[in-house]
Amino acid sequence: MSLKIEDPAVLRAAMVAALRDEGLITSDRVAAAMNTVPRQAFAPGEPLARVYETHTTLAPKIGADGRQTSVVSASHIQAIQLEQAAIEPGMNVLEVGSGGYNAALLTELVGPGGSVTTVDIDADIVARARSGLRTAGYDRVNVVLADAEYGAPAFAPFDRIIATVGAFDIPPAWLDQLTAPGRIVVPLRFAAITRLIAFDRTLDSPVLTASNYRLGSFVAMQGAGAASEQMVAISPDIALRLDPQSTATFHVSALRRALHGTAIERWSGTPFDMPDELELFLLSSGVDVPMLHAAQRAVDQGVVNRTVRLGTPAIIRGGSLAYRIKRENGEMVSGYETGVVAHGPDAELVADELLGLIREWAGHHYRRGAARISYHPGTADASNVTGWHATKRHGSLAVSWS
Repeated sequence: MSLKIEDPAVLRAAMVAALRDEGLITSDRVAAAMNTVPRQAFAPGEPLARVYETHTTLAPKIGADGRQTSVVSASHIQAIQLEQAAIEPGMNVLEVGSGGYNAALLTELVGPGGSVTTVDIDADIVARARSGLRTAGYDRVNVVLADAEYGAPAFAPFDRIIATVGAFDIPPAWLDQLTAPGRIVVPLRFAAITRLIAFDRTLDSPVLTASNYRLGSFVAMQGAGAASEQMVAISPDIALRLDPQSTATFHVSALRRALHGTAIERWSGTPFDMPDELELFLLSSGVDVPMLHAAQRAVDQGVVNRTVRLGTPAIIRGGSLAYRIKRENGEMVSGYETGVVAHGPDAELVADELLGLIREWAGHHYRRGAARISYHPGTADASNVTGWHATKRHGSLAVSWS
């Protein structure tokens, strides 16, 4: 008979052990911080067992449109960010997006000689963060009600800036308030996806280079830094998602006809593995590659494969399109093989184009961390930025492959 555990210390230890087993906590200092801070203080009313689950968000706030505007991130995401940040004792750290718990973890990492500032645009969230920090005994955190697009200049400069909200760009104020050398850990939106990127600034260049990146999903930034991706509806249940800055156009009626016509399948002979890495490669290698999304009803009706439910890159040429799928294949190292579904009058051509990219990735970049990501601040003309790039409000993001 299993016993219901009500001891937070026991649950914390189990959470940390699970995160270590998953390879998400890799340092003793992050483990010690997560073993110390009482997570339940920042999610009052939540069941203790839920509070210490590793992949569960807590204390959501829902906006007028029904979407979440704030959550306490799942502990596995917080562990990833803390490891990416590589915080040392004595550092001055800015957190963008409050919740309280993460600021407490940061306080443990910087120690008595360091300082932590957390900023949020929502007065309710700021009040909740202050209350949780006070309850947990972390009164020395600077909790600021402000638009984080402008940082927290009164407490700058910062050795680390950690954003816990999805950002569409890196605001100039963050760079103005970041030391050199310094690091920004940010869930950056580009190519209609999010990657949690650790960007390093050096003394000799304004360009930020990524030391590592991970998959992650975050509530979008509000205020002056807010942006909305473009959604191009193909049907009530199927749409294309693109960056706000994209100027791509699509033959919607032709694509709708194509999706309801006969499809072809082609198989690559390469493993279906690390789909997030392949996704990033496809989006940063093709021309105007959008993300194809579908509601469950379109899957149930057989209009699209189930892989489209959560979004997948699509090659679109005129009234034809292709996207990747998978099937079981015991000869593949992953147990699955990557394939392609294509629709439309040029289905063979778009299928071949997508298969070529899939095989290129499998042959040359089939590993974690193969992308080289850099951010070029203040680059109005991105023509001198090599490789694939996306021009943003305050700079350009570039992706190339090693």
